[in-house]
Amino acid sequence: MKKTIVVCVILVAAVAAGLWMWLRPATDNSRITLYGNVDIRQVALAFEGSERVREVRVEEGDKVKAGQVLAVLDTRTLTLQLAQVRAQAEAQQEALARLRNGTRPEEVEQSKAQAGAAEAQAELAAQQLRRLRGVAADTNGRGVSKQDIDNAVAQLRVAQANLEDRRKSLKLAQIGPRQEDIGQAQANLRAADAQAALLQHQIDLGQLKAPRDGVVRARLLEPGDMASPQRPVYTLALTDPKWVRAYVNGVQLGFVRGGMHADVYTDSAGTRALPGRVGYISSVAEFTPKSVQTEELRTDLVYEIRVLVDDPRDELRLGMPATVVLQRQADEAPATAGVAAAPAAPSAAPTPPVAAPATGAAQPVQR
Repeated sequence: MKKTIVVCVILVAAVAAGLWMWLRPATDNSRITLYGNVDIRQVALAFEGSERVREVRVEEGDKVKAGQVLAVLDTRTLTLQLAQVRAQAEAQQEALARLRNGTRPEEVEQSKAQAGAAEAQAELAAQQLRRLRGVAADTNGRGVSKQDIDNAVAQLRVAQANLEDRRKSLKLAQIGPRQEDIGQAQANLRAADAQAALLQHQIDLGQLKAPRDGVVRARLLEPGDMASPQRPVYTLALTDPKWVRAYVNGVQLGFVRGGMHADVYTDSAGTRALPGRVGYISSVAEFTPKSVQTEELRTDLVYEIRVLVDDPRDELRLGMPATVVLQRQADEAPATAGVAAAPAAPSAAPTPPVAAPATGAAQPVQR
């Protein structure tokens, strides 16, 4: 009797096992489902100069285009300095033109006349000295005093020195300016132009422009505030690129390939999938994120992946939970044994899980 009962139990168990094997849902090793969060690049926009903010033109939540002016500094001081430097540059330009043109013919003639007058003055002084010496010789020194002769000698020396100076001036006028003087004037002009360009560049930097298309997340300064490179005026969230940061375990890592197509689902989009592709696979393992409190999973090692998402409607927001379904193409190798597979999808678009499970599936890092 006991044997009969045992045999019946074994038969019932075998039949139940067979029915379960026959009726169980088929697994699909061509798909895996991951859970993560949307990540967007953010830029802190600050002025390079330290001036007072004059205008702040956009608010939080405003969409901006690349090159759009977002804020303006008070650059009146720089504008006045630029006007001063430009005037100095014009003066240097005139000085250089004067040197390049050389001495005018009128100036050469003037130098000749001055040299001739100096020569006549020297000749007159020499004649005066000769006359005094002749009188002194005729009168045996009694007709002219020694003081008069000394004065005449001094006047002759002064006239001769003046003549020499005038002759040198005439020679310089005839030769023209030195090349060294022209080079110095050119260098002074370049320095003035460079200073003007620097001031103009600083004035241009007084306009804070958006580097890329994006959305203003934070407005941190107001008109009248003192700006500096260490004090951002805006925080800008770029609209492109956008990606979902998710994590796979070591077994799932063999399933993922760079460039693999992905369907991304969010709670706001419902069953409508956003197309994406795997753009980054980490080469370094890390422990399961702290948000997973299960002790069994806390010591598991996972790998970060980033799925770049096409978001033409600008639906994704920073930190938004997302479900990623990775689908292996038909021409790819079969899935690695042991890959955690998602249930087979019907012909229509798969319905993503509403929220990430508390345990078992890879979870996003909270950063």
